[in-house]
Amino acid sequence: MNRSQKTEHTFHIPVMGIAFTIDTPIKVARFGISSVISIVEDRLIEMMRKHYYPLINKEYIPITTHEPDYRAKRITDYLNLVNTIVQDQVSKIKSEAFEKGSEIVKYFEMLPETSSLKKTYIRMLNTKDENEMLEQQAFLRQQIKPGSIDVNIMTKVDRDRTDALNNPIPDGSEAVAALRGYAESNLTNSSVVFSAGMNPRLFAYTENLDAFLPDSNFEFSKKVTIKVSDFRSALIQGKFLAKKGIWVSEFRVESGLNCGGHAFATDGYLLGPILEEFKVKRLELVNALFETYQTAIQNKLNIQFPYAPNLDITVQGGIGTFAEDEFLLKEYDLTRTGWGTPFLLVQEATTVDMPTLELLSAAKENDIELSHNSPLGVRFHYLKNTTSDKEKQFRILSGKPGSPCTEKHLAFNTEFTEEPVCTASKKYQNLKLQHLKTLALNEDELKLQEHEVLSKECLCIGLSNAAAINYNETFVKNFNSTTICPGPNIVNFNKTVSLQTMTDHIYGRTNIMHNLQRPHMFVAEIILYINYLKEQLYKNSAYELDAKSKKYFQQFISNLKNGIQYYQDLAQKHFDQLSILFKTFESIKIDLRKLQIEFNLVPLELSLQNEYA
Repeated sequence: MNRSQKTEHTFHIPVMGIAFTIDTPIKVARFGISSVISIVEDRLIEMMRKHYYPLINKEYIPITTHEPDYRAKRITDYLNLVNTIVQDQVSKIKSEAFEKGSEIVKYFEMLPETSSLKKTYIRMLNTKDENEMLEQQAFLRQQIKPGSIDVNIMTKVDRDRTDALNNPIPDGSEAVAALRGYAESNLTNSSVVFSAGMNPRLFAYTENLDAFLPDSNFEFSKKVTIKVSDFRSALIQGKFLAKKGIWVSEFRVESGLNCGGHAFATDGYLLGPILEEFKVKRLELVNALFETYQTAIQNKLNIQFPYAPNLDITVQGGIGTFAEDEFLLKEYDLTRTGWGTPFLLVQEATTVDMPTLELLSAAKENDIELSHNSPLGVRFHYLKNTTSDKEKQFRILSGKPGSPCTEKHLAFNTEFTEEPVCTASKKYQNLKLQHLKTLALNEDELKLQEHEVLSKECLCIGLSNAAAINYNETFVKNFNSTTICPGPNIVNFNKTVSLQTMTDHIYGRTNIMHNLQRPHMFVAEIILYINYLKEQLYKNSAYELDAKSKKYFQQFISNLKNGIQYYQDLAQKHFDQLSILFKTFESIKIDLRKLQIEFNLVPLELSLQNEYA
């Protein structure tokens, strides 16, 4: 990583939905805050091009679907446009006077107290000598750097695109085209974030892109970041790319359940122990990846790295207080933390339509559910009673379930059709409901399966519409409903705040959290996992658990217990900060024992003893 480009902030804003961070860099990058744009939806990106070009007094020239490689071209041009806007903003800030209310003052005031630039800024304010003050101001201006403009590619969203004869377009799949669009942009000090697991086709294509190769100083202008849920995943994906001469510059660790959007539940592995493994095995990880990478890059470019490139470990998911943020950074030696969900209430940072913003501000625990609404078949955090939720219910009650499928990004199902369709579409839901009626299901089972079919919701439009509504643009004609996917942490924040107030909260200069009874993020995650475990157990309670299921649940509980023991040991080590968690952990252990008894799940270690007796 080019350390000279590193900003002083210790947090980033992760990708949220499709539209919610689609222009976040334009709003926050000039203040040194890094953020992530989703590049899955090229129609939305084209709409944003149409919106922003006139704002900088430039002509908007459409990139139509008739152009070759239009998806990549739209993405490249939009990222270049965002970069142009941000660079102009930074130039303007550098020229401003250090006066109250100016953006240059806001830039330095928002920095954390640990920042060396913040300390220089404070010294400048207290300097009596005018020449010295001017010298310090000149130095500070030179140090102003924008936050990185990063992009996210959800690796599972990689539908093949076909030509007029219905043949797959070479290197034309959605994720591959999106990556090409990013690689050809003029962004620097930037990363592509791969999320949702390994996509061999996408990762293999990365090898062909010079944008990810090191420069003569052994640094990367464009970097690769992988979002992971555990150490093993990081090692496997990192090695896969290293063999192709691609260095992973960051592993972004995210809680399996205490997060927004799609939730990839681990088998009871908790965030603290996962971060501990990264901490303990970090050198092992770097050495393993570098050994493989060094061989590949030498064969590819005939260069010998003098040392392993920088590798950052960051974390996101459920962080809500300065104390939690500070503890994570120090205890696990992390580079940054990710703050996502709370920023949905910061209009200066994210793009959320007003009806949805009001729902978010008023959200209580029962308003957020770990739903089955995603057509991907992955669990999905979901805010109830949105305009999209109401529209879906209206269609069901009208006897016309399902959505028109205009974007087709999630069209992967071939259960009833030769051409893949989306499980949220009218076509699929009508065929599936008809099929269910032909099965010999009892009434309860029929209703359960029908509910699962009808719960699926169009995310392509629902997660994109907020920008169209806010900017009075047309995304898809006659579709105006919004879906939003906040993490459970949203219930602890109940009002919209300014960007500066949110950064003050993150850095401990103020507190905007209204829920004083909010559990610590470690405890909140455990509760989510236990609720998930209960749901899975009760779902299977109608049947006698087979040996495979029993072993799975035993391992799940064992992993939870090990995690709780880790936290108890951690609380003992940091008694001044975490002592309050002791009683909570003991109570949770009692709940787990009750579940073991109720479902006859003897502890895994005893089960294994019996197996080998």
